[in-house]
Amino acid sequence: MLIIVRGAGDLATGVIYRLYKSGFKILALEAEKPSAIRRSVAFSECIYTIEQNIEGVKAKKVNNLKEIEECWQKKEIPIVVDPKAQYIDILKPDIVVDAIIAKKNYGTNIKMAPITIALGPGFIAGKDVNIVIETMRGHNLGRLIFEGEALANTGEPGEIGGVTKERVIYSNNEGTFKAIKKIGDFIKKDEILGYVENTPIYATIDGLLRGIISDGYVVKSKFKIADIDPRLNQYDNCFTISDKARSLGGSVLEGILSELQKMGGKNGSKYFGEDF
Repeated sequence: MLIIVRGAGDLATGVIYRLYKSGFKILALEAEKPSAIRRSVAFSECIYTIEQNIEGVKAKKVNNLKEIEECWQKKEIPIVVDPKAQYIDILKPDIVVDAIIAKKNYGTNIKMAPITIALGPGFIAGKDVNIVIETMRGHNLGRLIFEGEALANTGEPGEIGGVTKERVIYSNNEGTFKAIKKIGDFIKKDEILGYVENTPIYATIDGLLRGIISDGYVVKSKFKIADIDPRLNQYDNCFTISDKARSLGGSVLEGILSELQKMGGKNGSKYFGEDF
């Protein structure tokens, strides 16, 4: 059973990881220049580094169908640059998961596969996809929505260690980013994290640098550049999949199994055997 996942950022990685560990064949589609800041736990990073190993699972940048097949044979996860999702038409997957989490729909539709799932706002369950999954932190995180939409984006980062908007840092101008600090560094407030052109980017709080955008990335004004975790005793969290990402991964798995059970009969037996 083939699942194509649109997106391979840190939250999408939690989805990809859980589906891979559950025995599914995965192909992930990414942008030409991914903008994930939690790069140490994002499979999208292999677009820059060719390979990315996260918690014992290896993903690899590929360029064609032959290389995709080679990855599957080696039990690796192929990641291909395909922002327009052309490989969905080529491979005709059983399941499509939109995990771009861009708060808008970049073309995913319910006809792309027998089962379609999307994360976050920008999609209507029952119209655009079969299932929408709530991505807002809080009581409803990971809830499956079969009719309607996820909560609208508030623009306010989720709380970590009692801190919300102060922990996320944005650019003040356009230009090429030059990193000074790296993921996992202990940071003091007002310390320089890097530069956009000649403009310094300062830390807003004390903490651990949980994420920072790739060195050399060309950013726009008000672009997310870094994420600081105020909890100084959480160093390992910089290099492991987050609680939110794991939760979303579990919800996608639940959604897939739920839809397969609904199919029943011939369609269900394709996946679960004749006695399904």
